[in-house]
Amino acid sequence: MALLCYGLLIVAWIVDLLTPQLFIAAILFNGPIALSSLALNRRLTTNLVVFAEIANAVAGYVNGVQAGHHWDTIAIGDRFLLAASFVLVGYLSIRTQEYAREAGASAGRMRQIEIEKALRGAAGRVRETLNVELVQRAILRESVELLGASNATLIARETAFGPPLLLSYAAGDADVTIERRALSNEIASLATRAAEERKVFAITGNDVLGRLTLEALRASEALATPIATNGAVDYILIAAVGEGKAFVPDAHATLTSFAEQAAIALEQARLFTQLGERNDEIARQKDELADRSDVIRDIVYALAHDLRTPLAAAHVTMNQALSGAYGELPERYRGILGTALAANDDERRIVETLLLVARYEAGESSTVREPVPCADLVTGVIDEFRPVSEIKGVDLRADVRPHSLVTLGDPHEIRRAVINLVANALDATPRDGHVVVGCSADQRSLTITVADDGYGVAPEHRASLFERFGGGHFRGGTGLGLYIVRRIIEKHGGSVAYAPREPHGSVFTITLPAMVA
Repeated sequence: MALLCYGLLIVAWIVDLLTPQLFIAAILFNGPIALSSLALNRRLTTNLVVFAEIANAVAGYVNGVQAGHHWDTIAIGDRFLLAASFVLVGYLSIRTQEYAREAGASAGRMRQIEIEKALRGAAGRVRETLNVELVQRAILRESVELLGASNATLIARETAFGPPLLLSYAAGDADVTIERRALSNEIASLATRAAEERKVFAITGNDVLGRLTLEALRASEALATPIATNGAVDYILIAAVGEGKAFVPDAHATLTSFAEQAAIALEQARLFTQLGERNDEIARQKDELADRSDVIRDIVYALAHDLRTPLAAAHVTMNQALSGAYGELPERYRGILGTALAANDDERRIVETLLLVARYEAGESSTVREPVPCADLVTGVIDEFRPVSEIKGVDLRADVRPHSLVTLGDPHEIRRAVINLVANALDATPRDGHVVVGCSADQRSLTITVADDGYGVAPEHRASLFERFGGGHFRGGTGLGLYIVRRIIEKHGGSVAYAPREPHGSVFTITLPAMVA
């Protein structure tokens, strides 16, 4: 464009030099100046104006010399007017260039806005689902629409070995075609190149391989891009146009942005699928654990239930023997029989504890709610353990205040909780020790305390004392007694706590809501 403008200016100048003064051909200088506006080059226009001014002055002088050194006044005036017109046309040309640039930039911005809007819409539709196959289908459909392509192919490499999954879609098709087959040599080479280059590239017919690839795609032009998920290239997207068609402007940049959004959508769908599979596996394992737990609970429940009868029979028989039902017993034998009776009672409590654990772990709990007088409860437990305490040489007594209030609950279960605490206290107290079971109340709650001056509980066991197998038991017990106490009392709306007793021993406190009259 610059050479053309300079050439026209020189031609006009030559014509001006060869014509008389009054035939001012310099007006033709405005032509190349105006033409320079098409080049959008402000410097070119400025230079042409300067050259035109110089050429105008030189031509005027030469014309006067040719007329015998006579310069016509009208001709000189015309030359000045032309000089002003060169400046005016140059200014208008420069302004035209500026407006053209602004219009081009505005058109570019509008195009960019349209591309971004189309990309947002396409990305939104691709990410509407978290199903991998549906995301793959959406990628094909949206890429054809977004790029103005005739068709698109998505190559999914699911395993290192075996044929890949091919998804194909052409503009106007009702649905995506899915098949698993080996790639042709041309397409395999294209996929390898895309995975290596890691960017969008065009396939054209400028070389033999490009022509062969386009023939395999039945296209006149194609774009290919890798789609990397989880850091690896698992997908290759190929968009193609047929004869007589072309991609939309900025298709290369558009496909680059779309591939990034497609990778995000595929990665999200893959993670969601993995999460679903893991949840299914966790649910399956949970069901297996629940089944095993049910089996173990049923076994424990059955064994404990079956042991109750022989233990109860042995208890009755030994009590009858001690009472003389089978004749007078030697004193030494009475002591042995008393010890056996105490051991039998321990076994019965263990069986009862296992039955309670099985019931509570199964979610079962007693619905019996009866008035339970605190004083009667404590004195009854003391009377039951009196023979055991005498054998052990431990002073067991009650500290019950008159007119103690009543709680509401299952008398058998609350009694079981107190029995467990008293049994533990007797186990933890050496001969000549003391165990005191107290009962007090106010208007809102009643309190049962079991205090001993025995061995106490080691500091490392206190935090988990009321947990299942939490410790704090003696003589090789089950470790479930205090756990059962907590479960029973909490089911009745109360709480149980432990505190060390100075200088040695333990204090266990049960707090239950008092029954309002």
